[in-house]
Amino acid sequence: MNHKKISRIMGKYGLIAKVRRKNPYKAIMKKTEEHRIFANRLDRVFNQTVPHRFFCTDITYLPFNDRFAYLSVVKDIATGEITAWHLSPHITMELVLKTMDRMKQRQNALIHSDQGSHYTSPEYSARVRALGMEQSMSRKGNCIDNAPIESFFGHLKDDVDFRSCKTFDELESLIENYINYYNTERAQWSKNKMTPVEYRDHLLALAA
Repeated sequence: MNHKKISRIMGKYGLIAKVRRKNPYKAIMKKTEEHRIFANRLDRVFNQTVPHRFFCTDITYLPFNDRFAYLSVVKDIATGEITAWHLSPHITMELVLKTMDRMKQRQNALIHSDQGSHYTSPEYSARVRALGMEQSMSRKGNCIDNAPIESFFGHLKDDVDFRSCKTFDELESLIENYINYYNTERAQWSKNKMTPVEYRDHLLALAA
């Protein structure tokens, strides 16, 4: 029997099917409960002086050869050092999870991000807790709240000719070389004209 006829008969006699329909609002609520937003605990205090305590992270896209790659990065706010990164042709959860897998245990450290779905996901939060870290998030629509990582992406896109890469492997090698250069060779005026690695060692020596 045609389903439209069944609907007419059910409407005529006031019949209601016992099979429950999926409630889209419940699905939305469940997703909202699973994804958690954290307070902005960093609160733009970027003048940190203790290494390995305050980190920021984000994702940017890099166009090359009519394709896109996605770069996930973690930066130490005090030293300016890029402490973990991962490049992928896909912007999936694996992108940020593999980045966090490259982080060391950082008890009582803070990691700051935006409110993107990657960072509000239960999987990401679990990885952060496993590293002994706590989450902080920018206010919605406030990229300045995550200025240190935006600054790095700006320098990378000014300095690296990623559009000329023909393959993903070529791009990955280019990014790896640049991050090594950024950490160990590129002096920064705001870090006493030291490289991030030199400034990290300088701060650690002061604290010893």
